[in-house]
Amino acid sequence: MKTARSDARARLIETAATLRGEVEVARGEKKTIGLVPTMGALHAGHVSLVDAASRECDLTIVSVFVNPAQFAPGEDFARYPRTLSADWELLGGHGADIVFAPSSEFMYPSDHATYVEVGGPALPLEGQFRPGHFRGVATVVLKLFNLVTPDRAYFGRKDYQQSLVVRRMVADLDLPIHIEVCPTVREADGLALSSRNRYLTSDERRRALAIAESLRLAARLVREGTRDAAAIMAAMHQTLRARDLQVDYVALADPETLHPVVLVDRPTVALVAARVGATRLIDNELIG
Repeated sequence: MKTARSDARARLIETAATLRGEVEVARGEKKTIGLVPTMGALHAGHVSLVDAASRECDLTIVSVFVNPAQFAPGEDFARYPRTLSADWELLGGHGADIVFAPSSEFMYPSDHATYVEVGGPALPLEGQFRPGHFRGVATVVLKLFNLVTPDRAYFGRKDYQQSLVVRRMVADLDLPIHIEVCPTVREADGLALSSRNRYLTSDERRRALAIAESLRLAARLVREGTRDAAAIMAAMHQTLRARDLQVDYVALADPETLHPVVLVDRPTVALVAARVGATRLIDNELIG
């Protein structure tokens, strides 16, 4: 609804009181509010979400918060990139009005005791390999929704299962928020953009291309008439292992429930999680 300016710079807000004041003013002016939740280390994929929010909303708020509740012990919480200054700079000219960067002490004070338990689409795949992950995601997203009270919130399709979990939570808890899921942004060679890509060595990055290749292979096999899900997944596994990737899962599933499919005779989502060296990457593709 507004036009981004090359010299625009979002306001950096770190306290809930200031954020709520800005939201109250916007509500008084009958503005629509869009929220883009992120963990920072922003890239072109995040920027595409901000661009979409800026086109459709009067006030665009980008949250930057590395959420400890969605990391299990031994995962990469401590080394997850924290680049707030660079993120703030990157958002200039993309229509973001506010960057909300709360502290961990505010989001999770020492006596914090309430979490959102999620089922349904949260249970398979990432739910099995990262127990508690979506509990943390749902909790922080609900907290952000309560702080910002957005009309629309924007998520990327690369985190496909996460978008389903958020949509399910919004529906189950009767939240008056429209969830917009935007297309995955990829490098020219097909690698899906991810904040974790910066962990990869040059050799690992070349090997990581097998993830997107396996998804393209699945789509091609379906176009050519293969319908047996087991045969398609076996071919995907072979592509991944040929590049020495450690596969957590390859799945062909219903796009709304993530229930596994046996025959690809209707729209299907193909999902992959694999480790390239020490870096775990996920990707997906809608096929069929």
